[in-house]
Amino acid sequence: MMSSINLRIVIEEENSHLFKRCIRKLLESTFILRDKDEKLYQFVSRESNRQDISEYLRMIGFDVILEEKTGVCMLTASEEDADTAGLKRANVVTFSTLQYHLLLVLWKVYLENLGYSEGNYVTKGDLIDKMKSYGIQVTRTELNAAFRLFKKYSLIHFNDDEEGEDMKIRLYPSLQFGWDLPQFQTVAREYLKENPEEAGEPEEEVFPEKFEEEEE
Repeated sequence: MMSSINLRIVIEEENSHLFKRCIRKLLESTFILRDKDEKLYQFVSRESNRQDISEYLRMIGFDVILEEKTGVCMLTASEEDADTAGLKRANVVTFSTLQYHLLLVLWKVYLENLGYSEGNYVTKGDLIDKMKSYGIQVTRTELNAAFRLFKKYSLIHFNDDEEGEDMKIRLYPSLQFGWDLPQFQTVAREYLKENPEEAGEPEEEVFPEKFEEEEE
């Protein structure tokens, strides 16, 4: 029978392992998702663990935020040290304008699909049709490169062995946090200008909820 001391050592080793995995995951791909990284998300959801992770990250100019409503834990630049804000840009990718256009379409599709219990999915073919309807011109190479990048940063997921228009793409709530706000607003304004039939829709359907709250 395992002694209480040995049990404590095993638990501490497991916690240490999860702590390191959470740090690596956040630095490598920005997000830990409840729907995708269940064990890591459960670990970081505990306030004591999150405080430890936060203290570690602050030493290198970052911090961590948990959005329980959407099940998203994300890396952010530490507010305490403005001089290290550049570190975030060095570690978190800046998307191209075309990729922002694609993200905007993915976000709109995500919003349209809300309410389905079996996850938020779109086929590659339907997504291509949606992009065409918005006048977004993209080559197969550009699209595949964007998909790989979005997958790396836990914005979407798909099976690498699936190809063609029937390929299922899972959309994650982290899509709403994948923006640099000023650049997102610029792209959204261009998008609405190029699509006058969309211009009459309220901006709330386009802009992520989090950013609306920040602007108030």
